[in-house]
Amino acid sequence: MDKRAIGVFDSGMGGLTTVRELERRLPHEDIIYFGDTGRVPYGSRSPETILRYARQDVAFLRTFDLKAIVIACGTVSSIALDEISKECPVPVIGVVEPAVKAAAEATKNEKVGLIGTQSTIASGSYERILRKIRPGTEVTARACPLFVPLVENGRFRRGDALVDMVVAEYLEPFKEAGVDTLVLGCTHYPLLAEAIGGYLGPEVSLVSSGAACVETVHRVLADNGLETDAPGVGTRRYFASDSPESFEALASIFLGEDIRHQAVQIAIETY
Repeated sequence: MDKRAIGVFDSGMGGLTTVRELERRLPHEDIIYFGDTGRVPYGSRSPETILRYARQDVAFLRTFDLKAIVIACGTVSSIALDEISKECPVPVIGVVEPAVKAAAEATKNEKVGLIGTQSTIASGSYERILRKIRPGTEVTARACPLFVPLVENGRFRRGDALVDMVVAEYLEPFKEAGVDTLVLGCTHYPLLAEAIGGYLGPEVSLVSSGAACVETVHRVLADNGLETDAPGVGTRRYFASDSPESFEALASIFLGEDIRHQAVQIAIETY
């Protein structure tokens, strides 16, 4: 059994939805989280910039003794997973393939929707994997660039006039396409699940990329003998590239627990 920590990173706060799921499924594991809040969002950046940022994020995490790294970011998983995996001596798990597999299992009418950042949608990564797993599936994809800034500013609740307006504008094409499954292709988006589900209706299944990813993390740890046998709840450490106070305030909402005075700011550009 392996008592080393799991490293998790995202462009900002969204990856905390994956951390919350890790805590639920693997409570004994130690987790180190880095949110690149000073450079969020990644979704509008070039592939070259995204890869450079991802390498710096991983370089920081690797200053700790880790047994696995989770890329809790749909953009980085779509653009840089292969390169990062080649460069790391530990397993690296992204969010794309697990979410696609979950969507392929969930759809009944083979009409699947995908929402993500501009870079994620432009990469075509979700569609390519889905059509391999379940050929003939009709995919409707759309970038939702305003979702990440909304979430990062604490605007994600159903009933918020701005949130409801943006959700309706972005998701109308999915209603018209008759999708029965929607992949939330960014780990920020589960915070908007109530608003999204309220607009699309209960007949549409929502697939969280972060939650699906945790299933894969569990399997990878088990298959490689990397699970911990430590008793009790594992430790949690949080790092951000911008104000730790701002991070803590919003992270406490994401995680459903108070983490004030626990985050540390780092200079990510030095890595």
